Amino acid sequence: MAHNLPAPVAKIIPKQLEKYGDIRTDNYYWLNNRENPEVIDYLKKENEYYQKMTAHTKPLQDELFKEMKARIKEDDSSVPYFYNGYYYITRFETGKDYPIYSRRKGSLSAKEEILFDCNDMAKGHTYFHMGGLSISPDNTQVAFGIDIVGRRIYTIQVKSLLTDEVIADKIENTTGNSVWANDNKTIFYTRQDKVTLRSDKVYRHKSGSDPKKDVLVYHEKDDTFAVEVSKSKSRKYIIIESGSTLTTEYRFLAADHAEGDFKVFQKRIRGLEYSISHYGNHFYIRTNADHAENFKLMQTPENATEKSHWTELIPHRKDVLLEDIEIFKDYLVVEERSNGLTKIQIRPWNGEGAYYLPFESETYTAYTTTNVDFETDVLRYSYQSMATPSSVIDFNMKTKHKEVLKEQQVLGGKFDKNNYTEERLWATAADGTKIPISVVYRKGLKKDNSNPTLLYAYGSYGASMDPYFSSTRLSLLDRGFVYAIAHIRGGEELGRHWYEDGKLLKKKNTFTDFIDCSKFLIAEKYTAAQHLYAEGGSAGGLLMGVVVNMAPELYHGVIAQVPFVDVVTTMLDDSIPLTTGEYDEWGNPNEKKYYEYMKSYSPYDNVTAKAYPNMYVSTGLHDSQVQYWEPAKWVAKLRALKTDNNLLFLDTNMDAGHGGASGRFEALKELAKEFSFLLDLEGIER
Repeated sequence: MAHNLPAPVAKIIPKQLEKYGDIRTDNYYWLNNRENPEVIDYLKKENEYYQKMTAHTKPLQDELFKEMKARIKEDDSSVPYFYNGYYYITRFETGKDYPIYSRRKGSLSAKEEILFDCNDMAKGHTYFHMGGLSISPDNTQVAFGIDIVGRRIYTIQVKSLLTDEVIADKIENTTGNSVWANDNKTIFYTRQDKVTLRSDKVYRHKSGSDPKKDVLVYHEKDDTFAVEVSKSKSRKYIIIESGSTLTTEYRFLAADHAEGDFKVFQKRIRGLEYSISHYGNHFYIRTNADHAENFKLMQTPENATEKSHWTELIPHRKDVLLEDIEIFKDYLVVEERSNGLTKIQIRPWNGEGAYYLPFESETYTAYTTTNVDFETDVLRYSYQSMATPSSVIDFNMKTKHKEVLKEQQVLGGKFDKNNYTEERLWATAADGTKIPISVVYRKGLKKDNSNPTLLYAYGSYGASMDPYFSSTRLSLLDRGFVYAIAHIRGGEELGRHWYEDGKLLKKKNTFTDFIDCSKFLIAEKYTAAQHLYAEGGSAGGLLMGVVVNMAPELYHGVIAQVPFVDVVTTMLDDSIPLTTGEYDEWGNPNEKKYYEYMKSYSPYDNVTAKAYPNMYVSTGLHDSQVQYWEPAKWVAKLRALKTDNNLLFLDTNMDAGHGGASGRFEALKELAKEFSFLLDLEGIER
């Protein structure tokens, strides 16, 4: 290993940042300028250093890439779903990176109609993403959005499915999503603020007209809210959702009256969250009203939507989180979560015997998938566990007959789920709280503190990280790794309080939970500090930044993907995408108590002269969610202060944003880099 190569040194230009008389000196603030050639030069030097220092792992990276790619079925297609007279299918062809969208009229044996071949459309672009496909009610037109930079700024166009021609009008600077009114002429779409990329405006566009004449139908002026536009599953209403972390507000308009005015469903009340579904002549409301922390379900007539008219259908339960509902003509399907696991309940509208779908495993993930058809008895859901590949299942709610339509194929002939053990463990946090951990490893593993172990977590925004199957992960498991997911506070795995206990002034629970899970895996002899690795991305990258400051001695290596590490400076800069909408998650540092609390854990502000683990840090130059300069500044500061000789790499994708590369298999190359970093540290060469 080329340990003797000199690492890049970022020049120091001190900048003083003052708040409440507290002065922070930021030596690398100058890296916050994508247009400065010196910044690009520094990022390129870091990339070169990473390439040279890991040149000896290139054969292993290539081997991992080929191995992971070989498990994936290249000529694959989605399970068709039926909507408004057509079966819709997304498929991939061997040797091609991008999807082909198609449909068949009435039956799966009908002639295939190709809507889009993204392989042709992506030619000449280093990045390409299509999103927001929306078919007109008469099936003759499709609206679609395209992003060719990776900053999640889309151009919407409309294509005639009769002539196969794309209509000339381009609607620029949008989120990519649009919905059709029932006149087959009008679409509603959302636009972003040019600087912050906050989705803040809804427009009405007539197909074929000049986008400059589009009508602004709603402008969300509160910069902590973002807007979305959708259509009810019943196809009767166009719906605008305005949402912040803690508060929502809806507006609705009959889809038959595109020129009408949107009506407020229930005006916003800080802390009131609700979401709406339409069925018959009622709306159904999932809400936390009246202190229903874990949410309850209510209903109200279409013509009386204010909260005073809502009546209770499913009451609040202290130990069950009501996550979502799915409405069908004859059934209400309820997705809920208790004791950290997801459950699906079927409730016939006629009141005849509600029941739960049976799930056997000790740790698994189940959720409803594409259920766009209203007039059906069939519920489509997905099931998987850490050792069971994902399957798509059609369940007849009337006959209770279950049909597995597709189980993810793991090619290569070597995979057998019986070769792996999955466990659900409970670590005890410092304050006595029990934290679930999902674990998978190859059978026959000895618990003698010698096993390399990768512990992953996220722990923010109430996002639950459920135990899921990954065919790429087999490359670690088959080389002796234990893989674990820590379901730490800040997620919502154990209900809404699990989230509340890991945000704002309780955020540090997220970090100490992860450290306590790490100590538990060592105490239970799964691994030891010299074999334990930690991984997290985005807000999970913040987690990585904090734990290497708090407990660096517990980890041999850390992977931080697009990490959010400069918390205070970012949260004080309201020109950055997402900042103002994040105040309810992290706190607003324009209030002193939040400023001081954030500063006490912000990874960048708390780097000190000490030994840090080996670290691989990745980012994207065009990332709109976590700006590239956060990891760049953090790595520069770590380089200047750390007292060890451990590896520290900054790997910047100069073409991509928050989600990484856009090609189907390009992402595997990024994963191969991460896996080779871990395997190299363990001395596993093949």
